[in-house]
Amino acid sequence: MKMDVSADAPRPVAKPAHGGLYLQVLIAIVAGAALGGFAPSWGTALKPLGDAFIALVKMVIAPVIFLTIVTGIAGMRELGTAGRVAGKAFAYFLCFSTLALILGLIVAHVIAPGAGMHISPASLDKGAVASYVHAAHEASITGFLLHVIPTTLVSPFAEGDILQTLLVAVLVGVSASLVGDPARPVVDLLERLSAIVFRLTGILMRAAPIGAFGAIAFTVGKYGVAALANLAGLVATFYLTSALFVLIVLGLVGRACGFSILRLIRYLRAELLLVLGTSSSEAGLPALMEKLEAAGCARSVVGLVVPTGYSFNLDGTNIYMTLAALFIAQACDVQLSLGQQLLLLGVAMLSSKGAAGVTGAGFITLAATLSIVPSVPVAGMALILGIDRFMSECRSLTNFIGNAVATIVVARWEGALDVAKLQAALSNPSPADAAALIAGEA
Repeated sequence: MKMDVSADAPRPVAKPAHGGLYLQVLIAIVAGAALGGFAPSWGTALKPLGDAFIALVKMVIAPVIFLTIVTGIAGMRELGTAGRVAGKAFAYFLCFSTLALILGLIVAHVIAPGAGMHISPASLDKGAVASYVHAAHEASITGFLLHVIPTTLVSPFAEGDILQTLLVAVLVGVSASLVGDPARPVVDLLERLSAIVFRLTGILMRAAPIGAFGAIAFTVGKYGVAALANLAGLVATFYLTSALFVLIVLGLVGRACGFSILRLIRYLRAELLLVLGTSSSEAGLPALMEKLEAAGCARSVVGLVVPTGYSFNLDGTNIYMTLAALFIAQACDVQLSLGQQLLLLGVAMLSSKGAAGVTGAGFITLAATLSIVPSVPVAGMALILGIDRFMSECRSLTNFIGNAVATIVVARWEGALDVAKLQAALSNPSPADAAALIAGEA
């Protein structure tokens, strides 16, 4: 039987494990949280399970991004199509990243979670955030420009750097497109390699329940629910703001493009549970790309928008930055003028791009922003250091959903969305059935 390797041919996926990934991860999260709560020392000891699973996923992210982008660009009939898709994607990213930042500012003013704490900046432990401030300097715009250029053509694969892999993939894809027919055998080989890598990803995802179990057991065991007591208002405000952004802002975007945000969330629920359990949106990246293709988005669009969005479309991180910055200012009785808040907004927009691809990007990005806006004391980050882990889960979930919506919207703008296939996928309540449908079409 001849394999279909056309640019937008569906990839084969691994047969779903018994019971479905959704149910397995859900059980693992509940069990891990229970273990961490009743036996904190045991839960903390299980941290290597979560770290190992995330490492397994990161192992395949660079090949997935490279193969998808190269074959996607090379498969486009006109090179200008890739530029047009990228332009639309960045326009979307800029618009909704700005909206997320503004929403964080507005909610911080309305709820004022830090008001009344009256904390003196001099009393804060500056040493607790020193390492993050140092990392923030590496996340500056200058550091970003130097960081995005790899040492060699193959070093991004060894280091697993998303931004560098993205740059190399775009350059190779454009070059293959310019070469034309002589490059076709190489592109065909890459398309076949892509099928193997995605099958490998399906195998690795069978370990997702184990990774989620270990990660959530560690989080609850180490930090405990009690860690939220003093700063529960900030955590609740952040979760509420993120929910408003997803359900109202992204919900309206989805309605305008003909799909329901709630149905999209249901369709991606297995991946969202995985992101929740591991506190890493990267854990769901390969599966997200497969699911979006299965939902009717052209592979070429998915290959460009999803990896780029993981670096430049961080809605959850943007909400967190402005909300946390104003929380620190309120807690330390720092009054910010309108001009200072606009400066904060502009710096946060730039620094969120500078910290892309850096481990712990949310907290590091906040450090980078506050170090440039001297009105808010960087030492104030010590106030939220203990609860950042809980907020990182919400950041990851919001970023993940935001990139899913962005991909569907750009595909719709580009005329590269099978609307009937999208509706069929979102109307199907079973992720296992959806995966079986993809396998059947392949």
